[in-house]
Amino acid sequence: MSEPAIVLGANQYGKAEVRLVRVDRDGQRHTITDLDVTSQLRGDFTAAHIEGDNARIVATDTQKNTVFAFARDGVGTPEEFLLRLGRHFTGEFDGVTGGRWEAEQYTWTRIPVDGEGHDHSFVRGGTEIRTAVVTFVGPEATVISGLRDLAVLKSAGSEFHGFVRDRYTTLAETDDRILATSVTARWRHNRLDVGFDESFAEVRRLLLEAFAETHSLALQQTLYEMGRRVLEARTEIDEIRFSMPNLHHFAVDLTPFGLDNPNEVFYAADRPYGLIEAAVLRDGVPGNHPAWHGIAGFC
Repeated sequence: MSEPAIVLGANQYGKAEVRLVRVDRDGQRHTITDLDVTSQLRGDFTAAHIEGDNARIVATDTQKNTVFAFARDGVGTPEEFLLRLGRHFTGEFDGVTGGRWEAEQYTWTRIPVDGEGHDHSFVRGGTEIRTAVVTFVGPEATVISGLRDLAVLKSAGSEFHGFVRDRYTTLAETDDRILATSVTARWRHNRLDVGFDESFAEVRRLLLEAFAETHSLALQQTLYEMGRRVLEARTEIDEIRFSMPNLHHFAVDLTPFGLDNPNEVFYAADRPYGLIEAAVLRDGVPGNHPAWHGIAGFC
């Protein structure tokens, strides 16, 4: 019997985590754009893998240099910058038939001096990071925007009861608990003619409002309401995916010290934690769009 054939499967390559800082100098008042950019090319690179023939390979160092060179003309929104990179690589190199470009954006705010933001001194923002992914399949581009590490907490308006109980269940039911999570969310746009900064700001606002205003009977319920509000308000978005850990806060037993604890003193446990993940999408929209391929984890 002959040996089964061995063939090359799906593949991509590029330069990961190119740290790019762009300073826009509008007179004395500067602005900062701080990105971590990854470029990955897809195409027919079989010869490079099988034979070591690099005739179709665009060096990863070239991809890094292109990121910096394109920033010379300005960055704009992360989505727009990634679209520029994707159009360049898929349009300039015959062997490149598609790819995936990703960015994380770090926030800097002006340091207040005498009540005003300083012209050229900044302080790094909190843990929240804006994200973007652009994929090209031939000339067709898809944009997925998002955020991660958006830490939120509500000290009332959250319950959890009525869940399945068995002999291993020790969790007490409650009608008054802290609900805390760190939101990772990504949302897929259905077109490219989008004001991405305005869209991002509105999605973020809707997510926060939904979290605050929903009387939660479960983190799953809150997650769904956050996604529903985004899709109802933003027609340019077809689906949104969430990964939200349930960051548990347990009331501390103070009775050994002769003290009561009317739900005021808590121990914040960092692990283990519940992990709630789901997609919310418009009815009739397929949930397996290829733009999601290559995104680690649920989103």
